[in-house]
Amino acid sequence: MDEPVKIEAEPAGQTMATKTMKMSIVALLASVLALAGVAAGSLALKSHEVTFPTPYQAVLLANGAVYYAKVQGYGTPNPVLMDVFYIVTQTNPETKQSSNVLVKRGKELHGPDRMYVNPNQIVFVEPVGAGSKVAQLIAESH
Repeated sequence: MDEPVKIEAEPAGQTMATKTMKMSIVALLASVLALAGVAAGSLALKSHEVTFPTPYQAVLLANGAVYYAKVQGYGTPNPVLMDVFYIVTQTNPETKQSSNVLVKRGKELHGPDRMYVNPNQIVFVEPVGAGSKVAQLIAESH
């Protein structure tokens, strides 16, 4: 008689554990790839630069400051304000009357020629209308 061939099987627990581990690794890799895809898509959406129909825009910041400027890179992580103006209220000491004056940024001690703005601090951006008082004052300053 032929001797029976002995087949040694791995314990059932080890085989199941190995399969479970492989499935867990595959699931983890699939999750990581899916998250990477979502993140890449999200970044692509956040980096879409907005263009404006007018040369100047009004920019309201979270601290309440309003600037009138040529906005570049709005909708990207690094918006820049160029040719920046802001309004200062002046009071005549004799008559006590107040008037608003448009001031060009750059006359300050440090002589800035642009403003790099944290995009998270921008509340909104609006076009400055071509016929608006602000547009007229900017044109007069040039």
